[in-house]
Amino acid sequence: MHSQSASLAPLYRRRVFQSSEKVDCHAQVARELSAHDLYWKGDAVDTVLFKATIRQLQVFMLKYGAEVVVRPKLFEGFVLVHMTLSGVAEIEADGQKVRIPQGRTAIIAPKRNVRLWWQAGSEQLILKVPHALFGEIGACHGSNIAMPSLLLLQPQLATHWEYLMQSLLGVLELSETGGNHALWIDHFERGAAQFLWSQLPATLAGAEPETAATACSSSKFNRLEALEKYIHERLCAPLTLADLARAAGVSVRGLNALCHQHHGVAPMDLLRNTRLDAARQRLLVQAQANITDTAFEFGFAHLGRFSAYYRQRFGELPRQTKAARH
Repeated sequence: MHSQSASLAPLYRRRVFQSSEKVDCHAQVARELSAHDLYWKGDAVDTVLFKATIRQLQVFMLKYGAEVVVRPKLFEGFVLVHMTLSGVAEIEADGQKVRIPQGRTAIIAPKRNVRLWWQAGSEQLILKVPHALFGEIGACHGSNIAMPSLLLLQPQLATHWEYLMQSLLGVLELSETGGNHALWIDHFERGAAQFLWSQLPATLAGAEPETAATACSSSKFNRLEALEKYIHERLCAPLTLADLARAAGVSVRGLNALCHQHHGVAPMDLLRNTRLDAARQRLLVQAQANITDTAFEFGFAHLGRFSAYYRQRFGELPRQTKAARH
């Protein structure tokens, strides 16, 4: 149980399977969630899946154990709402990318392609929402929905979303007491979907797909691409917040909003995380890589702080990464 997440006790009583066999894990998850390609980046497989079906909604808790990359087929008739309970996840959909740290939530509705990366040991709470339910809510408001491919909910909404998820899971207990609670359960399901619908950007509430929404997404993607390219080309250089804002072509305030929306972190944290990722890749790929030299090469002048940041991001020390490689 995680203090920052909703109470999951009703869900944890509904285990679908637990396995350490890669082929079995892949087949079971595909059967319950969506067809997908699955790439394992380690052998520490300890996959467990819990599932609760309410009425129209389904709630899952999924942990793979090992680090994985998942490439689902396009969703047919549903949207996924993805909340990280522990660890870190990263999602790319239709040219947009967000990092989802512990406690954050994203809405995923890809139109062309989607890729998910999960840190080893991470646990994800997933809500499966049918398009039909969003359609009912849109009809009540007199507008059609153009669902964004990827939307990271603002951090200040975390408590509200956890409360809604707890309410949804709570009605599972209600359904087991007997009686006709269908209308009451429908109320909770519509409440969760209504909350998600209310978070869609105003330009998307009635716009046609590929018009205002596409222009907005394209502009943001271009700025993100420029920022990420600038960072990757200067992994060792001393960079300031103003440098990053100029590279993205936005104000410092705009840069903060852009990074929080698409990566879930502040700009300087994104810079540090990118450098940490590059350092980890060096330690994994090059057997003779020296930890001190690697830290300096990627902009970390203080070895102790580098190790602390590294452990916070990857759950292990740099020397443990090197040891595991051998």
